[in-house]
Amino acid sequence: MARIALGIEYDGSAYSGWQSQSHARSVQGELESALSRVADHPVAITAAGRTDAGVHALAQVVHFDTAAARPLQAWVLGANAETADDVSVLWAQPVAGDFHARYSALSRSYVYRVLNRPMRPALDRGRVCWRRRLLDAGRMHDAAQALVGEHDFTSFRAAQCQSSTPVRRLFEVSVARSGEVIDIRVRANAFLHHMVRNIAGTLLAVGSGDRAPGWVGEVLAARDRTQAGVTAPPQGLYFAGVEYPSGFGLPSVRLPGLSPGVAP
Repeated sequence: MARIALGIEYDGSAYSGWQSQSHARSVQGELESALSRVADHPVAITAAGRTDAGVHALAQVVHFDTAAARPLQAWVLGANAETADDVSVLWAQPVAGDFHARYSALSRSYVYRVLNRPMRPALDRGRVCWRRRLLDAGRMHDAAQALVGEHDFTSFRAAQCQSSTPVRRLFEVSVARSGEVIDIRVRANAFLHHMVRNIAGTLLAVGSGDRAPGWVGEVLAARDRTQAGVTAPPQGLYFAGVEYPSGFGLPSVRLPGLSPGVAP
């Protein structure tokens, strides 16, 4: 059996999320079906991170095991021929048997994109969070630095989160404006359910002036989800990259605004 890693991008608008579900369409189900046809046997894939309904991916990484002998380009072209247009395989690479898309990851990155203008989006609807009130990105950035480090992120954790611990290490977070678009970029060892969307909702309250920058640190210390901002909508969220030990030889995606190098 060979183990293959793939890089994936997708528009999550039409899906119930990453994870396969018997009653709804999923990105995992779409891709497994395509790869199974290419391999001519059932294929089960494991992803670096799960995404919720309506959430997108710029650089998801998955792995699967197969007995089929195919050129690497055949996995890319074959899968893309079999999937819907909103899912695309970007690259394929053989990996060692001890590689695991989820457990081998050093860090994961997300970007939350906000369109900040009076008029609603037409072309980017379903791909951004729209806020008509003017937001102060610098104020949001300064407030977000209270989250950097290893903390109990209970205040930013969904009630249905199944993780055994709320402790995560957030390596860095940045908020920057480019014209009408504000990007919230976050990199951590791992994330809790709705953690990035809850951070985004909290920072949006600061950016609008409804809350003071120091409030973010108070929310973190409270360890109480009811103290944080609302959960920001899924449309603006993108799974943006994964870093692995260099020995696996996989591409590591780093977004502009986040520092170079692997997780400490």
